[in-house]
Amino acid sequence: MSGDGHHGHEAYGRLEIDRSGQAEAFDAIGDRYDEAFPHKDGQVQSSRWLAGALPAHSRVLDVGSGTGVPTARELSDAGHDVVGIDISPGMLKLARDNVPGATFHLADIAGLRPGAPFGPGGPRDLGRFDGVSAYFSLLMLPRAEIPLALRTLHGLLKPDGLLAVAMVEADVDDFAIPFLGNTIRVSGYLRDELRQVVHDAGFDVLAEDSHAYAPASTDVPPELQLFLHCRRRA
Repeated sequence: MSGDGHHGHEAYGRLEIDRSGQAEAFDAIGDRYDEAFPHKDGQVQSSRWLAGALPAHSRVLDVGSGTGVPTARELSDAGHDVVGIDISPGMLKLARDNVPGATFHLADIAGLRPGAPFGPGGPRDLGRFDGVSAYFSLLMLPRAEIPLALRTLHGLLKPDGLLAVAMVEADVDDFAIPFLGNTIRVSGYLRDELRQVVHDAGFDVLAEDSHAYAPASTDVPPELQLFLHCRRRA
């Protein structure tokens, strides 16, 4: 690996520390998140695609599980073995209440890399998965870390495993925005670039969809949500 790539992985390993402010913001938001973002039609449709496309009783990893609604609940109700991770203890408590049939861990996506606590060979190795969902969780990373995160997910999937990923279409990198009375940092891509980043991380894009979505507020313009349905290449 080149020196630049190695340096990138070192930075990726520090994300759990660097993102503590994000976790605190979502702890403060708590159950107001679902109140502010009701009727997640695009996410529900995508979650149902993943639930239906996977073999029965598949193991599925939900990255950035939030309150567990709708994704972990949709997957669990479909009979799959769902493991969720999130960096917010407050969100995890809500998810455990909302989806008692799933298992949730306090973990950052960087904690899934090889040798990390929840990654392959780590002390709490979560194992391999048939499917992964990552709805609006990768956008919480700086752009430089998103390809590394996708490669981490690629490594956790079994051959031909499925990935459902959602981002907001925006040409921004680690950009601070006000969010339900708090400040969070987000990144995004325009759709052609997002498709390329996902492809370069080892996934074939099977289908994509987009939805205009506005929070339950009249003073926020709609955002364009992009949903990619992907399969892991060998």
